[in-house]
Amino acid sequence: MATPERPAVQRPLSPHLQVYKPQLTSTMSIAHRITGVVLSVAAFALVWWLVALAAGPEAYATFTGFAGSLLGQVVLFAITATLMYHLCNGIRHLLWDAGKGLEIDAAYRSGYAVLAVSLLLTIAIWVVALGGVA
Repeated sequence: MATPERPAVQRPLSPHLQVYKPQLTSTMSIAHRITGVVLSVAAFALVWWLVALAAGPEAYATFTGFAGSLLGQVVLFAITATLMYHLCNGIRHLLWDAGKGLEIDAAYRSGYAVLAVSLLLTIAIWVVALGGVA
């Protein structure tokens, strides 16, 4: 406690995130948390689809009308990309929990692999969904 006889000691503040240069591992960790939240919200789209399916032809037509629109396609693509990233990064974290790939170079290689594989899986899913591959 600062008093006139004893002035307050100036202590260093904890460094803020802005002090540090963003790294792949920290950025992917933050993205993993964000994609988890996005997927929780996206679960409402799944519920909407199931409720529309059970509610009858008019409700289902409303859902498919939105899902087939440009905005609906963008939303569904984003959900797919988010799911694939979260899945791949979750597998990466399971490997880390098993003690594999904890070295810095291995962490960066697996990070780039997560980005590449999640992108390829997203594209593959959409190619199949749009009828490009039977």
